[in-house]
Amino acid sequence: MLLQVKNIESFYGLSKALSDVSLSIEEGEIVCVLGANGAGKSTLLKTIAGQVKPRNGQVVFRGKRIDQIEPHRIVREGVTLCPEDKKIFPQMSVFKNLYLGAWIYGKDKVRIEANIVDVYNLFPVLKERKNQDAGTLSGGEQQMLVIGRSLMSNPWLLMLDEPSLGLAPLMVERIFEVIRQINARRTTILLVEQNASIALNVANRGYIMEAGRITMEGASYELLNNEKVKKAYLGF
Repeated sequence: MLLQVKNIESFYGLSKALSDVSLSIEEGEIVCVLGANGAGKSTLLKTIAGQVKPRNGQVVFRGKRIDQIEPHRIVREGVTLCPEDKKIFPQMSVFKNLYLGAWIYGKDKVRIEANIVDVYNLFPVLKERKNQDAGTLSGGEQQMLVIGRSLMSNPWLLMLDEPSLGLAPLMVERIFEVIRQINARRTTILLVEQNASIALNVANRGYIMEAGRITMEGASYELLNNEKVKKAYLGF
């Protein structure tokens, strides 16, 4: 098992955001988490990434507990998070934004350059724009940059928070095509997404979250054919 989240409870101040949440991911899978706004999906990713510390429960990655270590150490363990709000450095070039994602390799320029070539192969437009300020990119190109930057540390687990948010349909298709390509390169993916149809069609398995709890789980084809999921998330 690559990742195990065991009975996690997370809070913002006195407000409980996650309640007894458990999930697991096998190496090589794409797993999606679906739910309405405020269901706790982003908090779950932030808890795994160490940005929110759980009060109860455990997060175990590759057999090691990571729930009480610092976020930068979790990145070194092989977990990266692409946040919903992108958080690029707009006045820095595309190349420099990517370079920052490889900080775990220090001054190993050979490794860093090889990783940048891999990212450019996935996202040729980033190579074309490498000297542009990141803030001049379109929304879809910025999303590509955020994903590319996260790949610069060669993660075992890539977590994506709403990668389709605000993007045109053709760009959404392109982003999810690349998600499949990344997974084919043996990177495991945990995907939070409001577009339930596209998420379930790319994922192996899915979890449904409501009010900070996991309320349903199953293979993607099972969830796609579940009447409750159809009504609540698929629009029919």
